[in-house]
Amino acid sequence: MNFYCAVVDDILKKEHDAPTLGLILCKDKNKLVAEYALRGVNTPIGVSEYELTQALADELKSSLPSIADIEREFSEEDL
Repeated sequence: MNFYCAVVDDILKKEHDAPTLGLILCKDKNKLVAEYALRGVNTPIGVSEYELTQALADELKSSLPSIADIEREFSEEDL
């Protein structure tokens, strides 16, 4: 994660942007995995639980791209 955040900060971040925040989503809580994943990271890190709900609010659904839109976007980048 540290690698990806560093790349984004170095290549994509503009002067007015705040430092990049990394987010790792895991299906299950595992303290051992978190300890190994974060070992040696010297930047501030927050670790928290997140509960995903099955339902997405209707007002959010309309603002998200469809799976077809995402697939089309990635296939166009390969050209």
